Amino acid sequence: MATVKGDLFKNLAPEERVHHTKVSITGSRSMGVACTLSILLKGLSDELARVDVNEARLKGKTMDLQQGSAFAKLPSIVCSRDYLVTANSSLVIIRAGACKEKGETRLDLVQRNVAIFRLMISNVVQYSPLCKLIVVSNPVDILTYVAWKFSAFPKSRVIGSGCNLDTARFRFLIGEKLGIHSESCHGWVLGEHEDSSVPMWSAVNIAGVLLKDLNTSIGTRTDPEQWENVHKEVVNSAYEIIKMKGYTSWAIGLSVADLTESILKNLRRVHPVSTIIKGLYGINEEVFVSVPCVLGENGITDIIKIKMTPEEEACLKKSAKTLWGIQKELKL
Repeated sequence: MATVKGDLFKNLAPEERVHHTKVSITGSRSMGVACTLSILLKGLSDELARVDVNEARLKGKTMDLQQGSAFAKLPSIVCSRDYLVTANSSLVIIRAGACKEKGETRLDLVQRNVAIFRLMISNVVQYSPLCKLIVVSNPVDILTYVAWKFSAFPKSRVIGSGCNLDTARFRFLIGEKLGIHSESCHGWVLGEHEDSSVPMWSAVNIAGVLLKDLNTSIGTRTDPEQWENVHKEVVNSAYEIIKMKGYTSWAIGLSVADLTESILKNLRRVHPVSTIIKGLYGINEEVFVSVPCVLGENGITDIIKIKMTPEEEACLKKSAKTLWGIQKELKL
C-alpha cells in the first residue's frame, strides 16, 4: 500500500540512527528537568534519555520538551521507567532519590536512599557498564560513595557534583561585593557540599592579586570588612531559595551541564567535585569530598594538590570527619 512517507522519500540508506554521545538522567522532578534543559541547550548530546518511576510525570515533561525541539534544535529525547532506555550511555546523571521528611535524621535519609541507589545503580551498570556517573542527589558526598560501592566502577568514573555549585556561588558573591563579573573572581570552596564546606580564602584572587595580601584577616572573625559573610551566604543559599520557591533547580542544572561539557568534550578543566581523597591532607577514611579535579573523557584524571593553610587543612579534615561519622553507620 502506498503511503505518504513512501511517496515522499526515495530511501538511499538504512534508517538506523548512530548515536555518538548519549546522556541519561534519572529523576523527573524540577532539578532533573533543569539538568536536562541545561544540557540540551548546550548541545552536548546526540541523544538524551530520561528515566523515573513516575511514568506519567516523566512522559508529560518529556513531551513538553520534544514539542519545543523546533525552536532549540534539540536532539532525540526518549524516556521510560525501564532502564533499558539508558543503554549505552556515555554519561549517567544520578538525580533520583528520597527527599528529607519532617523529623527525619540525616542518617535516616541516607539509609532510605541507599535502598533506592542499590536498585538504580545496578540497572545503570547493567545497561551502560562503561559510562561515567555524576551523582547530584543529596547528601551528595555520601551518596557518591554509595554509588561507587554499588557500581564497582573505578573511582575516576564516579563523580559527585560536590562543591562545583558552592564555588560558583562563592565567586558570584565575591563579584557582587567587588562589582565585577564572577568569571574574573578566582577562588574555591572545598570539602562537604554546603553544610561544612571550606572556603579557601588563602587562594582567592582577582587577576592574580591575592585578596589576603590586601586584607590579612580576610574570611576571619576579626575581619573589619566581614568577608566571612560571603561563605555564610554560600552555605545558606540553598535553604533561602527553598524557603522562597520550595526547591532549588536552575543553578544546579547549569552546574551539572558545566561538568557534563568538560567530560564529553574532553576539556580537561579543573572543577571542585567530590571524589575519594583517602591518603591526602591527612584524611585516612574512604570519604568523598570536593577538591580541585581535572575532568575529561575518562572522568577524573587528576587531583590538584593545592596548598592550604594549617587552618584550612584542619577544616577540610573536620568536613571529612563529619561525613565519615554518618557514612560509617550505613548498612550497604
